Amino acid sequence: MAQHGQTETSDRSSGTADLPIPTDGVIVTHLLIVSDIDRSKSFYEDVLGARTVMKDPPAILRFYNTWLILSTAGGPTDDKPGIAATPPGDSATLTGGINLRVANIYDLYERWRASGATFLTPPKEHPSEIRYYLRDPDGHLIEVGLSKQRG
Repeated sequence: MAQHGQTETSDRSSGTADLPIPTDGVIVTHLLIVSDIDRSKSFYEDVLGARTVMKDPPAILRFYNTWLILSTAGGPTDDKPGIAATPPGDSATLTGGINLRVANIYDLYERWRASGATFLTPPKEHPSEIRYYLRDPDGHLIEVGLSKQRG
């Protein structure tokens, strides 16, 4: 059984070990509505180091200790009536994003920069953290932060 706050996933013998299928508890994934699944997969794989575990729409990518589910725009469905899914429309308005907490912010910045990532700014020092931001091809904001130790 998983410890409190953790979740076990299915085993390798079933062939689904890399998919977010809990055998106990809950697994948190991140759904991103994108305009082009292949373009987004390439960005998350080639630039940020994710790994595709399911190619067919929706695509599922293993991204460090979580999963990204990439789906395209679509209208309401019987289980979400009146709700349309669309990629971000206005890059100046933040309605959600991915927040990554890292152990070595400068190393990751340099690795991703060498892979072609474009950042809003270089890492910036703040009182409680160091952080920087980048966007995926659809404009989803990705915050990368390193919390400063307080004692």
